Amino acid sequence: MDNQHRKITGYRELDEEEIGVMNEIKEHAKQVGHLIDKLHGYPDLDSRWIHIGATDLQKGFMALTRAVARPEFF
Repeated sequence: MDNQHRKITGYRELDEEEIGVMNEIKEHAKQVGHLIDKLHGYPDLDSRWIHIGATDLQKGFMALTRAVARPEFF
């Protein structure tokens, strides 16, 4: 279905520049996700801190995407 976001309450249309920035954020998040996966492969690393770091980074990337999208809700 095209333009599904139009049917979701609180979302707005993004312009081309915003879409580009959003895609750039998503690409960086994807790269960081690969790094997190790689770190999980080292058994001597503290997995608790890897999980904490991963969660905090996810929150950071979500904050960046919300900064661009500027949803109209909490």
